[in-house]
Amino acid sequence: MSKARQIFLHSIVWLGLLLFFVFVGSRNSSLQDSVIIFLYFGLFNIALFYVNYLYLLPNFLNTRRYLACAVSITSLIIVSALIKYGLANVFWETVLLRGQNQTRIGFWEYFLGSVFTSTFFVFISTAFKFTSDWFVNEKIRKNLEKDKLSAELAFLKSQINPHFLFNSLNNIYSLAYQKSDKTPEAILKLSEIMRYMLQESNEVQVDLSRELRYLDNYIELQKLRFKNEAYVEFNITGSHINHRIAPLILIAFVENAFKHGLASDPENPIKLAVIINGSGLQFNVWNKKSLQNKDLTSGIGLNNVKRRLELLYPGKYKLNITDTPSVYYCELSLDL
Repeated sequence: MSKARQIFLHSIVWLGLLLFFVFVGSRNSSLQDSVIIFLYFGLFNIALFYVNYLYLLPNFLNTRRYLACAVSITSLIIVSALIKYGLANVFWETVLLRGQNQTRIGFWEYFLGSVFTSTFFVFISTAFKFTSDWFVNEKIRKNLEKDKLSAELAFLKSQINPHFLFNSLNNIYSLAYQKSDKTPEAILKLSEIMRYMLQESNEVQVDLSRELRYLDNYIELQKLRFKNEAYVEFNITGSHINHRIAPLILIAFVENAFKHGLASDPENPIKLAVIINGSGLQFNVWNKKSLQNKDLTSGIGLNNVKRRLELLYPGKYKLNITDTPSVYYCELSLDL
């Protein structure tokens, strides 16, 4: 909130309170007496509020000079009570006389009452200071946390395996060298994948249909690497219309299946299944392990996606992984 808006809101609140008390007080006494009691002394109490709020607390409490803060506030209350008594003597007929007999209020009685009133306004300003500082600090904390999460997500996205692109280019080069009719289609699929990864992946969420299209293009390009001898079953059940998902959240499981799975066995194909039921999505990946693929970095991609799931879908996902010497099975459930 801007300073000008804060000043305006504070002014409106104090003006409303003063006018309210003047209006209520004028019912039992003259308007002039109400103005003197509530307006003059009200303005003094408001000044007391802001001396504590704008000067004492920021200069002493925020710097952890607690003893100096306590002494300053106590001095402020005592001095303000004395000033009020001096001001009351100026309007003694209105302020210091009470009752039908017009008995004059003594110094100590008025002084103690003023101390109580001043303490109340100091307490209110202190509570307001603590409350406003808490909201400011909470906003700063949330912004820092948001920036940290954004930076971490950007870093995790940057770790998505780029070798696939280079491998795909090599495969496309081989097709072009052989003058294969599949070259244009392969270039188009790679173009769509690169556009998705470089542009649409910057969004917080994308249409689920785009994510599934990206997976399909990835699978088709991977088949080129196996010279069409890769056996993959990719099934989608349910409607993906009007559903959105965090981009590149599923690809790590597919990459893992091709990287460490046995894709060349027609009797044990890589099986990918997307099941959409209402606002829920289930993604299953099954593959038989290849005994020849022993990559020590196999866990990086999965650790990456697990961290992204924790950041993007806290409490809204379940991930079950079955890892045996011969078979790898993953089941991911998401609340979209």
